[in-house]
Amino acid sequence: MNISGTRTLFFKEVLRFWKVGFQTVAAPVITAILYLMIFGHVLEGRVEVFPGVGYTSFLIPGLVMMSVLQNAFANSSSSLVQSKITGNLVFLLVTPLSHWSWFSAYVGAAVVRGLLVGLGVGVFTAGFAPLSLVEPGWILVFAVLGAAILGTLGLIAGLWADKFDQMAAFQNFLIMPMTMLSGVFYSVHSLPGVWQTVSHLNPFFYMIDGFRRGFFGVSDVSPWFSLAIVATSFLLVASLALRLLASGYKLRS
Repeated sequence: MNISGTRTLFFKEVLRFWKVGFQTVAAPVITAILYLMIFGHVLEGRVEVFPGVGYTSFLIPGLVMMSVLQNAFANSSSSLVQSKITGNLVFLLVTPLSHWSWFSAYVGAAVVRGLLVGLGVGVFTAGFAPLSLVEPGWILVFAVLGAAILGTLGLIAGLWADKFDQMAAFQNFLIMPMTMLSGVFYSVHSLPGVWQTVSHLNPFFYMIDGFRRGFFGVSDVSPWFSLAIVATSFLLVASLALRLLASGYKLRS
């Protein structure tokens, strides 16, 4: 792997979203705060998911993780599609960068954006409800792995899509439903049996549940089981993305 070239492409991708930071970082933070103000105001005092944990406190980690996932996906997918549409992708194709370099740079930048937005959401929502860091290691592990998975999915979507409409369909019909049905706003134990089973088939559920474990020390399933599911999911999507990149899928045609 060309380390120097990979580092240059990584910095290019980070600068790409940082130059429009109000749109790529500040706007998602504002959206998460609005979610918190609405749902927290309506349901605080009416719902208790974990013993001694208020609903607003429960909701904040879910919103943080949701922001991490959605923005990691948006970064890599929008970058590739934009490069295809504007035609500047050819400048990357003539460089001596391997598929490993492409993967590392695009996914790495997606992780940076996801974590940056998540940190912003965490900082600006911390004043709404008390939070503690009971097991901070799980917070870091699931945030990084979740961002890496969605950054990789964004890379796959960007390779497949030829225009923004196709990318939007990928996000609206796959990423958004899986994110919203992963327990961001509720505990899966509050669902009927059949929907609990469906939720446990959603890998996004394990990302958010494991992430919450770091704040409260309790979770719907074992964090080690969640880690196994999330790590396996990353290996699967990373293998697919690397295979597509190595074959030049929709890059050289």
